[in-house]
Amino acid sequence: MASFIFRVLLTLVLSDLCYRVNGNANFKDVEEKLKQLNKPAVKTIQSEDGDIIDCVDIYKQPAFDHPALKNHVIQMKPSFDLKEEKMSSKNEPAELAVFQTWQRSGNFRKKPHEVVLNSSTTIEHKDGQLPSINTTAVALPIIVNRSAATLVTLGYNYIGAKGTFNIWNPNVEAQDEYTTAQIWLKAGPGDNFESIESGWTVNPQLYGDKRTRLFVHWTKDSYKTTGCFDMTCSGFVQTSSQHVLGGSIGPVSTEFGKQYYLRFGIYMDPNTANWWLKIGKDIPVGYWPASTLMFYLNHSSTMVEWGGQVYSSNVKKKPHTKTGMGSGKFATGLKGNACSMDNIAIVDFSMQLKYPQWVGTWADEQYCYTALNYQEGYGKLPIFYFGGPGQNYNCP
Repeated sequence: MASFIFRVLLTLVLSDLCYRVNGNANFKDVEEKLKQLNKPAVKTIQSEDGDIIDCVDIYKQPAFDHPALKNHVIQMKPSFDLKEEKMSSKNEPAELAVFQTWQRSGNFRKKPHEVVLNSSTTIEHKDGQLPSINTTAVALPIIVNRSAATLVTLGYNYIGAKGTFNIWNPNVEAQDEYTTAQIWLKAGPGDNFESIESGWTVNPQLYGDKRTRLFVHWTKDSYKTTGCFDMTCSGFVQTSSQHVLGGSIGPVSTEFGKQYYLRFGIYMDPNTANWWLKIGKDIPVGYWPASTLMFYLNHSSTMVEWGGQVYSSNVKKKPHTKTGMGSGKFATGLKGNACSMDNIAIVDFSMQLKYPQWVGTWADEQYCYTALNYQEGYGKLPIFYFGGPGQNYNCP
């Protein structure tokens, strides 16, 4: 079986950085790959799930292969604080402990400027734009090979968004397919938009297994020629010592059993225009640098989406893929059955977190994957549910 080498960047606020490798790779493979990248490891961690975490110098992470970052000075933490408007917390889920498996593997002493980086296969899907999002107010070009079910807000300038994601491990039918639960911040023309994204995914071709894993993604041109996952190309600077891009996360939720959640937020730093990713209890993971990023997103996002997508050559056709989205159950299953996103909020130039003034839902294939913004009662914020099994009686 082919070896998969993953670069997961987990910055320890300090001088070394660490790579994550799939269990199919051995230490010799990893060492050879790091030599090719001129990023020699200073320490190695063997994770109980088979991943190998290799640490390299923080300034030798892939982001600094980009010419625009030749003299870049790493911003180690955001320079802003956000104020949260008074929003009902009655339906705020109890965030049961979600962690990355490698964190349980032995002692890991932090050194100044140390980073954990996931050495990953460089697989890119240059297949057009994101899925069409159609409501009464918006219609975007449909993209082949992707099917999405999302909550969307647009019409304003957004400099941040967040949500608390329900963690599941849906079925992925084929090696070259994947499924995500994520947040998108986008700007620019509908056929050539810019997008920064993060959430969880099951992506066997990229990671070599079917575990649920943390990811980031970006594109400058609707995925036509730019963009990638995690650290597989220049585009994301990692600063966190607590998380690994591409690292597995768990536990995962079970049907009508324990539910597990993880908060994701993406915010622009108004002083640097870098877009920061925060997860969990607002822990900064790293940022998409303004200097390498975008044209439109250097000012703000004009559309935010929360939800899931399935990538497959067998969506929008028969026979349909059996790859699931979310929990693999339809949105109408609600809590404990369907995948949810709660505590949804956007940030505008007031620097306050608040529920969007307008939202709409969209599903590319409503008989395969569905979207439902559900409000339990007066005074409570809606909870967004999404997902589905893919192929079924009504989606042959």
